[in-house]
Amino acid sequence: MTGEPSPLDPADKVDLWRQRFFEAQAAAEEFILGEHGEEGLAAWIEANSRITAQLLRAQRPAEVSATDHFMTRLQRQLLLYDSAVTSEPRPSGTVLRNPDCGILRYRRRAARAGVVLTFSSPCPYCQELNTAIAARYVEPEVTVSCEQAGDGCTWRAESHAPGEDAAGSPQRGRAGD
Repeated sequence: MTGEPSPLDPADKVDLWRQRFFEAQAAAEEFILGEHGEEGLAAWIEANSRITAQLLRAQRPAEVSATDHFMTRLQRQLLLYDSAVTSEPRPSGTVLRNPDCGILRYRRRAARAGVVLTFSSPCPYCQELNTAIAARYVEPEVTVSCEQAGDGCTWRAESHAPGEDAAGSPQRGRAGD
């Protein structure tokens, strides 16, 4: 290599960051599953959700609810991969519709290019991780859930009255740290 490299244009930077994140995530998943199996993956999700919830608490703007902050973060994460995600505010909460998941599309493209994937689908991992984050972070009266549909999903953050039969739900807000 000779000379100074030319600066990347913004689109190339985005693609490179996606690629590097994907490589790091795939390496972590492969290592954890290879060394520790499914129990290791459960421990990874536990640690990741705890750390992420702590970071979200530190980063949340004072005027924004934890639930809105979580749902905005999730929407922005999906938008990083050009997902077709929309947000629908409702009286009981927020619905994120993601009918064409860019993360899933990105992984399929990587597989076609010869990348060996740890998971056949990222959806169960994404759902388990993000509901675990929500359980530690959003308000106790909010339930966060996800429904898979085709090449996408729908996320819901719904408020319920305190004392309603949501106790014990793994998606309830504020699980222990």
